[in-house]
Amino acid sequence: MKAVYTELHRSHDPQFYLVRGVVKRTTEQPERADRLLAGLKAGHHEVVAPLHFGQEARARVHSPEYLSFLEEAWEAWAALGDAGAEMIPNVHPVRNAATYPTHIVGRLGWHTTDTSAPIGPGTWDGACAATDVAATAAQLLLDGEDAVYALCRPPGHHAYRDIASGFCFLNNSAIAAAHLRQRHERVAILDVDVHHGNGTQGIFYERSDVLTISIHADPTHYYPFVWGYAHERGAGAGLGANLNIPLPLKSGDDTYLKAFETAAKTIHAFAPGALVVALGLDASEHDPLKGLSVTTPGFRRIGGAIARLGLPTVFVQEGGYLSDILGQNLTAVLGGFEAAR
Repeated sequence: MKAVYTELHRSHDPQFYLVRGVVKRTTEQPERADRLLAGLKAGHHEVVAPLHFGQEARARVHSPEYLSFLEEAWEAWAALGDAGAEMIPNVHPVRNAATYPTHIVGRLGWHTTDTSAPIGPGTWDGACAATDVAATAAQLLLDGEDAVYALCRPPGHHAYRDIASGFCFLNNSAIAAAHLRQRHERVAILDVDVHHGNGTQGIFYERSDVLTISIHADPTHYYPFVWGYAHERGAGAGLGANLNIPLPLKSGDDTYLKAFETAAKTIHAFAPGALVVALGLDASEHDPLKGLSVTTPGFRRIGGAIARLGLPTVFVQEGGYLSDILGQNLTAVLGGFEAAR
């Protein structure tokens, strides 16, 4: 399987992470990519460089105001003269009867839901590189590949049309799906990250052409807390085109694969022309965020189940944090997929 990757992600190296009032080093570190690359090498996958798609691919998903904010943010922040080493919001407007702010501190609050998406001097470049990786993987699929893996960093599935959150700035999975929509009437996104793909859900919530499914740890007790419940089914034209399958914390392989059967039935009924898998490896029993308990053999089974959907597939890397078997879990998913094709 071809895998798309660029070293440009390294310009984004966040430090700040607020966990229950305690500031820690974020788990979304550049080293994640090194461990994932080791997994690709172990699986003998061909690594290729991305093409440059620029704003066109991003603008299919994100608002002009948001893209302008992200591009201008660091320069405006640095010009304050007394600001910190990273952009951390201290206001979060509810937006009810609100006026879009012009000051960078106000814009930062407007375009973020939480403190876990700190912006540094290289964040825009790194996030843009990730969207090029995702769009390139989608284009390779349109050019005839059966399956392609996109090693995207920073991840994207918590990013809304105009809001960053949860380590995410630009929604790589949504951008891949929007790129595929240029040829396919319907596209499905299957999010297997331990966290609900709230940004992806929000982007497509009122659309009937993109099916969004997320299998994740129960948000009653887990991030993002206020999205990801089973009753969220879409709205307007998109009613019925969103499916959330929350699982009890610490659920293991069998529970996960049982939930996958429900997702598979919904995908078959939707009959998409292509599939985007928002590939979170943080459902692992060894992941530091410890939401679910999927084993490495379990990831191989998940890969096989995805292959049996029988669709052209783009894997877009989402979560999966520093553990000794992160790369092995990637090898397992992709290996299970290829073995079942």
